[in-house]
Amino acid sequence: MLMRRITTFKAQERWLASHPTDARELGFPGPPHRTTLSRRFKLLSQTVQAFVVFVGQWAENLATVFDHRVLIEDASLFKTQGPVWHQSDRQAGRIPEKLRNLDTDATWGHSAYHGWVYGYSLHLTCNRAGFPKLIQTETASVDESQVLAQKTPLLFSLQPEAVVGDNAYFKALRVRRWAKQGVILLTPAGRWKTARYAGGLLRPYKGLLLAAPQGAAFTCAPIT
Repeated sequence: MLMRRITTFKAQERWLASHPTDARELGFPGPPHRTTLSRRFKLLSQTVQAFVVFVGQWAENLATVFDHRVLIEDASLFKTQGPVWHQSDRQAGRIPEKLRNLDTDATWGHSAYHGWVYGYSLHLTCNRAGFPKLIQTETASVDESQVLAQKTPLLFSLQPEAVVGDNAYFKALRVRRWAKQGVILLTPAGRWKTARYAGGLLRPYKGLLLAAPQGAAFTCAPIT
C-alpha cells in the first residue's frame, strides 16, 4: 500500500476492504479497522530499527564507504498529517469541536530551521557517506540528548572512533565517559566559552580545540 502511496490509515482501511485477498496475505482474517493498522505500524518501529542495524553491519564487508569509523548523529522533525493540536488545548486534554483527524500521539518540538513543529522526530546515526547505521523515532518533544543516551549501548557496539553531532548532544560528563572508552564525541562547544564555570570545565581537557567561523569552539577527545 505504501508503494501505491496509500499512506493514511483510513485510506488503507478502504483499500483492504476492497482487496480481501491482499488483506489475507497480510495476515488479517478480514478487513482491518484503521486503529488496528495504526497499532500494527507502531509495532513495526523496533523491527525497522533492528533491520537498519543488520544492514549497516552486513554492508561493511562490501566496501569501505559503508564503514563505521566516524558516525554522524542528528535529528529531524516531521509534521504529522492532519491539523495541529495547540499546546493550550493539548495540556488541558481538550479537543476543539470542529477539529477532525487529529493525531493525539504527536507532540510539539522546536527546530532551528523550521520553528515549532507538531509531529514526530527521526534520530539518525549515519556514517560519513550518509549510510544509515541506527535510527530511532520519537515524538517531536523528546530531547535529542536523551535519545543519544538510549542509543549509546548500541552505538558503542559498532565501535566507532568518533561520533559527530551538534550542540544538543554536548555534555561534559558524556565527553569524558566516551573518551575513556575510546570514542571521541565531537560537538560545537560554544556553551563552554560562555558558561559561568567555563574555565573550570576547560581546564581538565587537553583535547584539540578548533576555532569555528562563528567563534564557537570544537572539542575533541579529552585526555584525563
